[in-house]
Amino acid sequence: MLELIISLVAGAIGGNVAGALLKNSSLGMAGNTIAGVIGGGIGGKLLGMMGAGGVADAAVATSGMDISSIIGQLASGGVGGGVLMAIVGLVKGMMAPK
Repeated sequence: MLELIISLVAGAIGGNVAGALLKNSSLGMAGNTIAGVIGGGIGGKLLGMMGAGGVADAAVATSGMDISSIIGQLASGGVGGGVLMAIVGLVKGMMAPK
């Protein structure tokens, strides 16, 4: 459960950072946060499905959260949040009337 929370928070941060860097694709603070949270959750799940979660899950079961699993969740959540925000922003921009 803690891994999911870390991924969601990192996704929200990643979405807002991507929105600040990509001004033309920004969805506003609320939109960037929502897209980031969703992307962070997806990114965290994908990391687990790709096998990285197996090692982290074993470490959590035996000794609690270790620093490598926390860093992995932060990275996957942040990147996932930023990527999803950028994709949604680009699609929104393409659909806007010109």
